[in-house]
Amino acid sequence: MSSLTASPAAPAEPAPAQRSPGYWQSVGTRLLADKVAMGAGFVVLLLLGLAVFGPWLAPADPYQSSMLSRLKPIGTDGYPLGTDELGRDMLSRLIVGARLSLFMGLTPVLFAFIIGSAIGILAGYAGGWVNTAIMRTIDVFYAFPSVLLAIALSGALGAGIFNSLLSLTIVFVPQIARVAEAVTAQAKGRDYVEAARASGANAFTIVRVHVLGNVLGPIFVYATSLIAVSLILASGLSFLGLGVKPPEPEWGLMLNTLRTAIYVQPWIAALPGLMIFITSIAFNLLSDGLRSAMDNKA
Repeated sequence: MSSLTASPAAPAEPAPAQRSPGYWQSVGTRLLADKVAMGAGFVVLLLLGLAVFGPWLAPADPYQSSMLSRLKPIGTDGYPLGTDELGRDMLSRLIVGARLSLFMGLTPVLFAFIIGSAIGILAGYAGGWVNTAIMRTIDVFYAFPSVLLAIALSGALGAGIFNSLLSLTIVFVPQIARVAEAVTAQAKGRDYVEAARASGANAFTIVRVHVLGNVLGPIFVYATSLIAVSLILASGLSFLGLGVKPPEPEWGLMLNTLRTAIYVQPWIAALPGLMIFITSIAFNLLSDGLRSAMDNKA
């Protein structure tokens, strides 16, 4: 009888190593799973689309007035959202006004994020008398309510888009700088920063390599929460005559010019306020979703 020889079993191939997702990939996954934040993000993208393509999407000239067509109600033929006090198409002015309104809301926060982050990181990492001098100066501005400080600065500088942007930037720099200083002071005591310092790395290299990547995330999340506040303050300045000047279509300015029509066409007078409300809520919800995704430790 022939003996059956068993062939040796082939060695099992090792399972491929699975790469664990990185921090920002995990943040993106959690953010995409947040339906409320995604809905708010869709609204924000829609508003940004209106801001970019508004002049081409507007059905009529937002500057063309007609006293024969003033204060037409919502649903009028040719004017889906009615007309304002000068007979201008409200739908066109709301669409085109998204560009200037979002510009006034986003730009001060962007500048304040850059300036405030630099000041706060410098104060937090340097410590000592540098921290004391910077933060006590920041506290002087931080002591004033944001609304009163913005009105005071705009009143002193004068009306106009540039002066409004400058005023709002000055308002938000202290708030962002305080957050940047706090997170930098916390990151400065980490083990990897101490190890880098012990290895002979200079302060600039430590901040650029080890500190920035760990503090910019929290600062950015806080800055996004200020966009809604900036939009409301910018609209308030325009409403008071300290921001955008007529006849530019801007939601806060439109509220001002339509205030006399609130007894005749209250729904038309409320449309710019509704746009400000929707935009503010969308940015707030998106910011909350981003913060929750970044704070999740699971």
